[in-house]
Amino acid sequence: MNFLAHIYLSGDNDLIKIGNFMADGIRGKQFENYPLEIQKGIILHRSIDKFTDAHPVFRQSTKRLHQNYHHYAGVIVDVLYDHFLAKNWKNYSDEKLTEFVDHFYQSLVNNKHLLSERTLTIMPTLFKENWLVAYESIEGIQHILTQMDRRTKNQSNMRFAVQDLTEFYSEFENEFTHFFKELILFSNDKMTTL
Repeated sequence: MNFLAHIYLSGDNDLIKIGNFMADGIRGKQFENYPLEIQKGIILHRSIDKFTDAHPVFRQSTKRLHQNYHHYAGVIVDVLYDHFLAKNWKNYSDEKLTEFVDHFYQSLVNNKHLLSERTLTIMPTLFKENWLVAYESIEGIQHILTQMDRRTKNQSNMRFAVQDLTEFYSEFENEFTHFFKELILFSNDKMTTL
């Protein structure tokens, strides 16, 4: 799962959301340097990633992309699944997506002193391009995948993955819907043990 899903799956605690959001940049036991609630978010993120990578429905989605994108297929599916979460947001939350995102952005600003260097570096672009809301549209997904492709010096070809999204749109959406129900249950259960 990508940024939006990780934040959504963190419940109502802003620090758990922040930990879950910035977890990819925290290696090994570095998470122990952060406050307890942020540590919980990082642990939750790692658990979500492990559950996701092993899940047969997620693997079915990545298999569809593997021939063209190889080991980047999982990264692409993470982004595509965030698209379906954003697009179908009203099925998962009573709060509008824009309000949810604005609240999260404000929590980053309010807790700037707790953020990793990597998070501080991406914040201006995150805010300016409004990544979390951009997931809602295919154009937004195209832009995000193109940016990600540039970071691989265009080796990943992720910029072309929107063609796969549009060709297999209903298949990806059905897989996301099935998978995400199970991921919500898993995440809620994991939150009770943190």
